[in-house]
Amino acid sequence: MKNITITLFAALSLLFACAAAHGSGYTVYSSVAPDATGMLFESIDTVTIAPPLRPDVRPVTMAQLEDQLRRPELQASLGKGSIAVVYPNVDEPFRSAFVAMIHGIEDRIKLKVRSYPVDPSVDTAELNATLKRTGTKVVIALGRQGLNATAGLDREISVLAGGVLLLSEADNVMGISLTPDPAMLFSRLRVLLPELRRVIVVYNPQKSEWLVKLAREAAKAQGLDLSAHVAGDLASAAKLYSQLIGSADSRHDAVWLPHDSTTVEESTILPLVLKESWNSNVPLFSSNVLHVKKGALFAMAPDNVELGRTLASSAMGVVAGEVRRRTLVPLRELQTAINLRTASHIGLKLGALQQRSFDFVYPQP
Repeated sequence: MKNITITLFAALSLLFACAAAHGSGYTVYSSVAPDATGMLFESIDTVTIAPPLRPDVRPVTMAQLEDQLRRPELQASLGKGSIAVVYPNVDEPFRSAFVAMIHGIEDRIKLKVRSYPVDPSVDTAELNATLKRTGTKVVIALGRQGLNATAGLDREISVLAGGVLLLSEADNVMGISLTPDPAMLFSRLRVLLPELRRVIVVYNPQKSEWLVKLAREAAKAQGLDLSAHVAGDLASAAKLYSQLIGSADSRHDAVWLPHDSTTVEESTILPLVLKESWNSNVPLFSSNVLHVKKGALFAMAPDNVELGRTLASSAMGVVAGEVRRRTLVPLRELQTAINLRTASHIGLKLGALQQRSFDFVYPQP
């Protein structure tokens, strides 16, 4: 059987989870180099996990952890197909995104995984029987259609969701939402506009409360004030945007558009916000990369191969016995798009070197 190299990322992921599960506490020192997406990931110098180490818990060194992950039984389990992928049976261009995620999964596992394309009418009982017969322990469910197909699986099969826009903790799934991590957005925003002081967001709590909680912490870490305003319907959102953008300081304020179908409705709200921000020279950035083509200053999009690698690391941790609570996390495997016309309009001049730090540049030359 092919040897499997468990990466440092997987080891760190499992180490953090073990610390959380056992209530232990220690500091891990590492350094993560910027990836090819243009310095979207900052170096990690220290990560501290609290509370202090309990006397009845023995610390695990990195070498011991890597040895555990190289156990022959774990490698054999992976080789027999303990990890499977369920993804939507869709046409291009959507199919390519899921194929890229699968390539990332296989690259991290160092084995070809069993992949099951599913239709909306999939027989979940038959899928469950197939997965049990092949010894599947963890299913990586890609896309909403893939996630829905796993609803009838036995509890013994763990499910990791990815490549799907999970907007609420009420989804009660373990996985990675396609909505970008606010910390990543705000970090890029500060690089582009260092004089910025406040981020304005309008959101529907039923859809985005969990994300806004994260955004408050992320804004504070960046020295920003998050000015969050609740709107439960389109009319309220439109009124708020007009008021907030009209009174905003174009030098120190920016507007963030999260994934929220109420407050960032595409046919009515989005054109209104784009027009208001353009006329007021107030920077507008988005969690939806498609908005950059329409006039948003910048946005972030999934790096599908990297997302696949991260999902595979988590899946290997589960196979190795990692105890995980159901949790929804935002996406950190990202690429960034910039609209140069909008940048120029608000007085932001980006040289050739800065432009190369973006993965997508609009308008395209």
